[in-house]
Amino acid sequence: MPGYLIADIEITDLDMYDEYRKVVPATIEKYGGEYIIRGGTAEALEGDWNPKRIVVLKFESLDKAKEWYNSEEYQAILRLRTNASNGNAIMVETP
Repeated sequence: MPGYLIADIEITDLDMYDEYRKVVPATIEKYGGEYIIRGGTAEALEGDWNPKRIVVLKFESLDKAKEWYNSEEYQAILRLRTNASNGNAIMVETP
């Protein structure tokens, strides 16, 4: 069953976030992941959610998504994102 990472990111330091964007794709690809959504315009339809930058990654399984997130490669660059943005992220497994 596919596993997805869904994040809503508010960039606070564009230069540092750009450094993160340069290096993160290789880590995602190494674990078989792919971008489904990477930014773009979001429009809230219900509730009070005001998304900033939506990112959706797809992996072959939730275990593979967790393996990527917890990998040495990703953990080595995670601080770039957390220092350059605020956000929320979840992982979802679909049938």
